[in-house]
Amino acid sequence: MLLIRVRAIFEKCGRAKYISHLDLNRCMLRTFRRSRLPIWYTEGFNPHPYYSFALALSLGFESSCEILDFNLNEDIPFDEIRDKLNAVMPEGMRIVKVAEQKQKITAIAKAEYSFSLVSDETEELFAAVQELIASPEILIEKKTKKGLKTVDIKPDMEILTCNKAENSIDISMYLPAGTQTNYNPTLFIEALKKTTEIPLETKNIRRTAILCADNTVFE
Repeated sequence: MLLIRVRAIFEKCGRAKYISHLDLNRCMLRTFRRSRLPIWYTEGFNPHPYYSFALALSLGFESSCEILDFNLNEDIPFDEIRDKLNAVMPEGMRIVKVAEQKQKITAIAKAEYSFSLVSDETEELFAAVQELIASPEILIEKKTKKGLKTVDIKPDMEILTCNKAENSIDISMYLPAGTQTNYNPTLFIEALKKTTEIPLETKNIRRTAILCADNTVFE
């Protein structure tokens, strides 16, 4: 039987950022059925369409680089696959690229995120952010299967930009992602809130890239 391994990159923005990972699975199942693409089904007593997401995205986060892997029984042009899926995708979700699967999921090592910290005390908040970034360690309480664990996220975090705007601090960073360790910006934000009493609001958290260990884009 012909088996074509396909990788799609899709956006998840606007209202779609409130679709949980569990609901995203159901949503994609309906999308595949409506698209009428020749999806490959698993074998066994309970056959179901095979598809998988490389990384779960936290509820409320936007993304321009989500990865969806699936198999087809027929060789169809990638542009046609993209267009058929986009014709039935829900609001806020859009396939931006379809290609062959080149790398294994285990090659994923990190993700790039951007977000804004909004406050009426921008100058003071910017100073607090700079102080936290410069600190020798950034300790947070992280939930694990064995309960809460104190983790230092500083060694695995790389700040790319930290800019002060009129009413916000705009930050982009690399954080570990993949099969072993997954961090997201809320850990940094929680650590910041523990070091300052300045009122702040987080806006526009977005995953902007999924990368390999050498900072090349995962494909």
